[in-house]
Amino acid sequence: MPYRSTKPRSSGVAGEVLVRKAVADDLAHLVDLYRHLTATDPAVGLDEAEQVFETFHRYPGSAIFVAEVDGVLASSCALIVIPNLTRAGAPYALIENVVTHSDHRKRGHARRVLDAAVDAAWAAGCYKAMLMTGSTTPGTHAFYRAIGFEQTKTGYQKRRIPVREE
Repeated sequence: MPYRSTKPRSSGVAGEVLVRKAVADDLAHLVDLYRHLTATDPAVGLDEAEQVFETFHRYPGSAIFVAEVDGVLASSCALIVIPNLTRAGAPYALIENVVTHSDHRKRGHARRVLDAAVDAAWAAGCYKAMLMTGSTTPGTHAFYRAIGFEQTKTGYQKRRIPVREE
């Protein structure tokens, strides 16, 4: 079940989308939203989620962005601003964990949270914002290209946890 806010943050207009940074009160609902990214992953406990959330916010400029629709967390992505010693010391941004609740897909919510993350990266002085996807679905790749991401690098990784299945 999608998260329903106990305190409406929108103006009450049906279908209104509010993009904002996640706060600690969102954590339980954010963990539930992540089930729509990889349903087979074990969920993180709330105590551990709180610790990770606190650690995450120690990285200046980093944030988790959410799209809230009628009090429901519909989409999210995480922005991590990484210090850098090249490019005259300009940091770079990594965007991860892009997810939209299955009941809210194809409505532009992921685009909204990604736009907010990129805007925040530019405001933090980042010289680039990058993301990787494990998806092999052509529509996912087309989506990222359509909103301005370019596939100009080749990514490599070593994993301890197997790649998620689509």
